[in-house]
Amino acid sequence: MKGKIIGGTLAAVVIASPMGAYYEGVFPVGYADPVGIPTDCVGDTHGAKVGVQRFTFEECLRRYDERLQANWDNGLANCIQQDVTVTQGAALISFADNAGIGATCGSTMVRMINAGVSADTWCQQMKRWTKARLVGVTIELPGLVKRRAAETNMCLGRIG
Repeated sequence: MKGKIIGGTLAAVVIASPMGAYYEGVFPVGYADPVGIPTDCVGDTHGAKVGVQRFTFEECLRRYDERLQANWDNGLANCIQQDVTVTQGAALISFADNAGIGATCGSTMVRMINAGVSADTWCQQMKRWTKARLVGVTIELPGLVKRRAAETNMCLGRIG
């Protein structure tokens, strides 16, 4: 059984998109992220080159929304077997866009969702994903701490 977002994927994307744009920023010109990965637009690493502009600001936002939609349609919907609310879906879409679909689908959080564990419990799992590897050392990134707290609140329906 495939889970769905009660209220629709589009509604979840509309809720998730500003969060990602806020925490990632919108950069039509490529830059190196905190761990040195070439990135542009809204956290897009596909084909990004530091110092090179490939898109306009508006194109970056449109591409980001399309990517968030695809995160559910082509990724999360294949591994999440329970229905989720629109705010839970938005939080999962935002989280997976940042952490990766594979990592999200293989996570304890998704196993908890699929086992029917209460959202009050599984949403808290997002807060565990605050570290990145930098030159062989794992560090906690303050921006990820803030983002995960916001995603957890969104997951629990505390938005606005």
